Amino acid sequence: QVQLVESGGGLVQAGGSLGLSCAASGTIFRVDDMSWYRQAPGKQRELVAAITTGGRTDYAGSVKGRFTISRDGTKNTVYLQMNSLKPEDTAVYFCSALIQSTIDFRLRRYWGQGTPVTVSS
Repeated sequence: QVQLVESGGGLVQAGGSLGLSCAASGTIFRVDDMSWYRQAPGKQRELVAAITTGGRTDYAGSVKGRFTISRDGTKNTVYLQMNSLKPEDTAVYFCSALIQSTIDFRLRRYWGQGTPVTVSS
């Protein structure tokens, strides 16, 4: 089985910073693109940032210039550094990755359990 485990969420004041991490483990053959999504109460899940195996990144317009996504291929880990946080960034943050498992080598999208981020005004 493949697991994604996030850590680093919490409560922070507006203008502050938080860092999230997400480690993939289990029956992994290869990890492809990795990304972060978020879902605020009453809203749909949205893509926050994504990173390819080659390091190319993409960001939602609302976080560009404030958030930075990175990855460590040796650890199958993706990070999200969040600076200048705003109350509207409050959400549950999920990591996601396209992974080939050693079980059948099919490329599937896996999700973490989510970690809450609350930004107080």
